[in-house]
Amino acid sequence: MVHFGHANALRQAKALGDYLVVGVHTDEEIAKHKGPPVFTEQERYKMIRAIKWVDEVVEGAPYVTTLETLDKYNCDFCVHGDDITTTADGIDTYHLVKAAGRYKEVERTRGVSTTDMVGRMLLMTREHFKRGQADLGLDHSATIPFTACSQFLPTSRKIVQFSEGKEPRPGDKVVYVAGAFDLLHVGHLDFLEAAKAEGDFLIVGLHTDPTVNRYKGANYPIMNLHERVLSVLACKYVNEVVIGAPYAVTKELMGHFNVDIVCHGKTPIMPDTDGSDPYALPKSLDRFKCVSSNNRMTTERIVDRIIQHR
Repeated sequence: MVHFGHANALRQAKALGDYLVVGVHTDEEIAKHKGPPVFTEQERYKMIRAIKWVDEVVEGAPYVTTLETLDKYNCDFCVHGDDITTTADGIDTYHLVKAAGRYKEVERTRGVSTTDMVGRMLLMTREHFKRGQADLGLDHSATIPFTACSQFLPTSRKIVQFSEGKEPRPGDKVVYVAGAFDLLHVGHLDFLEAAKAEGDFLIVGLHTDPTVNRYKGANYPIMNLHERVLSVLACKYVNEVVIGAPYAVTKELMGHFNVDIVCHGKTPIMPDTDGSDPYALPKSLDRFKCVSSNNRMTTERIVDRIIQHR
């Protein structure tokens, strides 16, 4: 998996120097030492390259980091989180660089891990989690997140650390997209890249958890709103995020952010609660465009991969 916890580690690593090189292991190496990977190596290379603090990706990096590897890519030191990783034989994967004094540690993001994410997806496969809102006696206007199993505690400081904090420049063409962006994956990245290509400044509206649950059902979203905010903010194509964006694109929203064009992917658009088209306004203004990611990856496919390897 690649999630905002990884992005936060890379953000901290970049802050320790000037140029960040990220080594990504092959599927074979991960399967040997950790278990079957959720994303393929090609997908993981693409996802790491899309994180805004990353300058270079080394494909197929060795599982045990050596001094030769650091020297080959002109790296002064190696960085890892404060959670220890070992090989299948129980050896510290960073023992060589630690002994040479070329190792630095950053704090892991508490409340999130790949194991945690996998656990949330497996919960979805249990039938009693698939009942609808009516069966659970929940009010449709409820504001509780459906991802109650999340242990992540968001803070304003964390959002500021991930945010660019920049306004569009005069003359910039502002693009707006909205959605769940749950378990950010290569399909999302390709869509965001295509949307960004339609202008200069990309704003992503993220729907609340109850809104996402209304149009996706089951136990979605897997990641709560705050987790999805950090995941999207870490993407290099994204300039700004609207936290808890309205489902319908309104005149107020377009005016407030000076939106020039609203984009949506090829996925079906569910009507609003009153049956109306949530994109009716930008369509009537001829400021709506359907863009294709040319990628068939979906959050559901990721869940299916987890189930297959459970």
